[in-house]
Amino acid sequence: MLSRVADSIFWMSRYIERAENIARFVDATMTLTLDLPADDTAAWVELVASVGDPVDFAARYGTPTPAAVLRYLTFDEQNPNSILTTLARARENARCVRDTISSEMWEQANRFYLDVKSAATQGRFGAMPHAFFTQVKMSSHLFVGVTDSTMSHGEAWHFNRIGRLLERADKTACILGVERFNATTLAGSSLIDDLHWSGLLRAASALEMYRKRFGRIEPRRVFEFLLLSREFPRAAHYCLLRSVESVHAISGTLPGTYTNLPEQRLGRLAAQLDYAGVEDILPPESPHDARPFLNRFRRDLYAAGDAIAATFFPN
Repeated sequence: MLSRVADSIFWMSRYIERAENIARFVDATMTLTLDLPADDTAAWVELVASVGDPVDFAARYGTPTPAAVLRYLTFDEQNPNSILTTLARARENARCVRDTISSEMWEQANRFYLDVKSAATQGRFGAMPHAFFTQVKMSSHLFVGVTDSTMSHGEAWHFNRIGRLLERADKTACILGVERFNATTLAGSSLIDDLHWSGLLRAASALEMYRKRFGRIEPRRVFEFLLLSREFPRAAHYCLLRSVESVHAISGTLPGTYTNLPEQRLGRLAAQLDYAGVEDILPPESPHDARPFLNRFRRDLYAAGDAIAATFFPN
């Protein structure tokens, strides 16, 4: 496969997944703040810090207010990580590879972007923001379903899957690194703590599956489920295992071996999670702060992404 085609497919999928995750985080924050004091803006500050650029936001918007953060992360065309901007990039990448992807994939990517653009220009967002973010998530799910149903599961499909899964693993680690999930007591005993952890699980569409597995919400179990589960599709470990499968399918290398840097880095990162326990995420010397683990994980994930680009998408 031509490297430029693989590159476009990889980033098309990654940008669509990014748009979905931003919608998840914003929607979860809106739901959380309904149960908090009206003057409590900490959740909005954290949201900008985790999925935006605080310096850019402050320069153009000033103090993080709910309305300003919603505008910045949803429709701001100067923000490279807004929903509208990421979908515009996904659509452009899809346009460049229309002869490789299925017509249904192109139609869904195009419709997805146009629907969000229409919401921005016609002012339909303000009346029902929750419905809008739900539609963004469902449109992303539809794109994934259409892709799996209409595209041959060859090299192009595997690049598409790797892009989606690397973005998903990164954003799961990103939301777990938010300060409020590392500064509160891990006993999770207060009402506010319970609201925070429930909101986190809802942001990952994980609340029901978590309760089926563990029952009562316990912060240490939340970290374990969203990072180490082999079965839940938004868990970091699941994403790494499937990414390793795809990179081996592309290279034709036997599982458990490697012939290139992406296989080595993804395999090593997946193997670290294979044998990790919650005590590695929240060690005895720092039982209330998973950020050192998460920072290392995200750094290694970026290194794997860089290796994929250097190996398969050389300039």
